Amino acid sequence: MFKLNLKIALRNLWKNKGFTLINIGGLGIGLASCMILLLYVAYEWSYDKQFTDFDKTYVVYNNQKTPTETFSFAATPGVLAVEAKQTVPGIEKIARLDYPTDRLITYKQNSFKKGSVFVDADFTKIFDLKVLKGNPSEFLKNPNSIVLTETLAKSLFGDEDPLNKTLKLDNSEELKVEGVVADVPKNSSIQYEFLMPWALYEKLNQWTKDASWGTNFCLTFVQFKDNSFFENANKQFHGMIKSHDKTSNGELFLYPLSKWHLYSTFENGLPVGGKIDQLKIFFLLAFCILLIACVNFMNLSTARSEKRAKEVGVRKAIGSSRKALVGQFMMESMLMALMSMLIAFVLIEISLPYFNSIIGIQLSIDYSNWQFWGTLFGLTVLTGLLSGSYPAFYLSSFAPIKVLKGFTLSGSSSLSVRKGLVVFQFVFAACLIVCTIVIYQQLNYIKNKPIGYNKNNLIEIPIQGNLKTPAKREILKDQLLKSGAVTSVTSFSQRLTAGGNNGYDVRWPGKNLNDKILINFRFTNYDLVKTTGMELVDGRDFSPQFADSTNVLINEALAKIMGMTKPVGSKIKWGNTDITIIGVLKDYVMESPYQKANPVLIAMNDNPARYIIVRLNPDQNVSTSVATIDNIVKKLNPEYPVDRTFVDDSFEGKFANEKLLGTLSNWFGGFAVFISCLGLLGLALYMAEQRKKEISIRKVLGASNLNILTLLNKDFIKLVAIANVIAFPLAYIIINKWLSGYEFKVSISPLPFAIAAILSLIIAVLTVSAQSVKVAKANPIDALKYE
Repeated sequence: MFKLNLKIALRNLWKNKGFTLINIGGLGIGLASCMILLLYVAYEWSYDKQFTDFDKTYVVYNNQKTPTETFSFAATPGVLAVEAKQTVPGIEKIARLDYPTDRLITYKQNSFKKGSVFVDADFTKIFDLKVLKGNPSEFLKNPNSIVLTETLAKSLFGDEDPLNKTLKLDNSEELKVEGVVADVPKNSSIQYEFLMPWALYEKLNQWTKDASWGTNFCLTFVQFKDNSFFENANKQFHGMIKSHDKTSNGELFLYPLSKWHLYSTFENGLPVGGKIDQLKIFFLLAFCILLIACVNFMNLSTARSEKRAKEVGVRKAIGSSRKALVGQFMMESMLMALMSMLIAFVLIEISLPYFNSIIGIQLSIDYSNWQFWGTLFGLTVLTGLLSGSYPAFYLSSFAPIKVLKGFTLSGSSSLSVRKGLVVFQFVFAACLIVCTIVIYQQLNYIKNKPIGYNKNNLIEIPIQGNLKTPAKREILKDQLLKSGAVTSVTSFSQRLTAGGNNGYDVRWPGKNLNDKILINFRFTNYDLVKTTGMELVDGRDFSPQFADSTNVLINEALAKIMGMTKPVGSKIKWGNTDITIIGVLKDYVMESPYQKANPVLIAMNDNPARYIIVRLNPDQNVSTSVATIDNIVKKLNPEYPVDRTFVDDSFEGKFANEKLLGTLSNWFGGFAVFISCLGLLGLALYMAEQRKKEISIRKVLGASNLNILTLLNKDFIKLVAIANVIAFPLAYIIINKWLSGYEFKVSISPLPFAIAAILSLIIAVLTVSAQSVKVAKANPIDALKYE
């Protein structure tokens, strides 16, 4: 019976090649879109879950409470790890690490600036590194040791054995290679290319040995023997900072490593989302696209109901049961699902390289992974069942006597179902169009919003090697200005687009001593305003004409917190030092362009500077100016590769998530609209077939082709209009919820809804007209000659 049903299914598919191709194509695109999105969701979901005991591993977070809000971050005091190891029961491993930083590593003539971290020895066990060479029990115990990843070892040593070879860190510290480990998985939150011991970090940063419980500068990871210790340990961590520093308002808590990547956004000390919000959207989008592909299949299958009616009647008359007929139609459906999956495979392999270039990662299909095959089989079966269920039960319900007597199926109930399915498809398509337009509006609004400085033609050069000497920096500044490639030069303690480096020890007249106000500190040199294009609201910039060592600039946000209408000239305290405000800067964007500006205090001190900032000469060619800058920097600092960044490129990186969301919504929304058009085409084919005689009679009576087109399009325009009426409130709710996560946001205007309405109507009219024109131009005699 199975063999017979298979033959019948193949014969029917071959006999109706047009319908088969449209069905398989629609399902193939739906399955390919679903699989690609699920591959991305699975990749992001797998972050930090590849380690053996990830479920027992926690990141130590720090809640800093102020009178108005609570700030949450993963920075902790350096003394925490030793204290916690000794006093908190259940901790099996604990490790500190500094934030990953690019550092120069050299072996003979090979020199590279690569990502590095200083870590405690337990780090290698918590993140169970795959050791390729060396003794893991001895890793990082020697203060002057280093562990390399496989790729870096290959780059430095080629085919040489790297063990016990001596490298140089930043052309100063000699380090012995103790081991080689496998490259860090891309789906790990901590990325590095070599590891060094924490003891070396303390040696290079003497201030860390005396750092108090109020100084947060490292990440801390904790792994328990089992999770039964977590609750009591978390309570103990809560009060650990205050027990050592009564003036601090920091409160530690343990956050699961498995949630670190996905749930990274906090509000008032509680996780409120993050990357997971985007994944939920893509997960929903994946199955919605698959669902409309299945709906498309239902439409096309039931549209052929009249042609299959006599087949059903004959089969029932000779004894076939309804169950057997359902099985026959479901087999056809499953067969199409399998064919569609083959097409989906081809589409996935073709499109993955482009998709990877959009998202900046390397997704691939692991054919050896049973989970992949399980998901594939599940999706195929689900697609076959979803798409074939309604046609199978509908077609098998025909009464054989009525069909065989020549009864013409009115199809009113099935037609209404098909219309409902088309409406569903266009509801989803219209929602996607509206949401995609608003996403791009929000992105453009934020990108074009004033950021407080001029980021164009602004370059940041890290201070490293010889440039750490103030005298060398002065020579660099002098040569850059004389070259004509730049118009001004200054220095800064952070990247302009970065946050961090903050504290509470600023006091002013009228401040409540119990209030803890978190203030960002920055250090700079002369010409800050001239170089960056920051706007002075009041006062002046730092100048060599004045003694500015105890003078500071503040931003508007800090002036507002201080409650000062005229802060210039006011004396305040920073720690134990009296300082004077000489200028107020317009608020500028540091971290998130979507959130309000944080308070900033900028002091005149070149020693903590980490970046040189230069303004390119607008009258010269950018490429020529950049080449000139590179040559000057290389001559003054020959041992380091030239490392410079355009500030506008750094700023652009802040929009990566929104750009990704917009791009994927655009592409997959387009696929959804295309599949919906296939469904509409199926309904148009059916209705044109049903009304063929009516149209022919109208033509004989004098109706023009335009009259016929208008008649056929009218019903479909109604369907699309109904879909828009349903879709717009849904789209408004969805997009309003998405925008609520941004402090600065575009207002929802009628424009996206108008564009969606016009676009969906145009798409519907073009799709239906493609079939309607054939019917309108057909010779009426062909339809009427058998009457």
